[in-house]
Amino acid sequence: MACVAVTWARPESTYTDKWDNINVDEILESNRLLKGYVDCLLGKGRCTPDGKALKETLPDALEHECVKCTGRQKSGADKVIRHLVNKRPDLWKELAVKYDPDNIYQARYKDKIDAVKGSA
Repeated sequence: MACVAVTWARPESTYTDKWDNINVDEILESNRLLKGYVDCLLGKGRCTPDGKALKETLPDALEHECVKCTGRQKSGADKVIRHLVNKRPDLWKELAVKYDPDNIYQARYKDKIDAVKGSA
């Protein structure tokens, strides 16, 4: 039984690491790039290949607490959340309305979100 439990607990795979070397800081520092990604995620604009992959992966990552994320993806996600919560709350709210209309994830990750507030 222990083997079955370990197998169920371990993710079958991780998301592709194809875009793990994207410069997240460059995107966050550029209003044009950041707006492009947000517009892609919101369905308001065209998506780059990496934006499309993010858009396809984001719902699963939110639902399953990023268990399939690589270490770099988790680090990048933390950086993006910190930036949006502290410096672009307008974009954070738009994304929350789209990806968390019932506040399920906001509630689940409340401690993490509160922890990054003010730590830009």
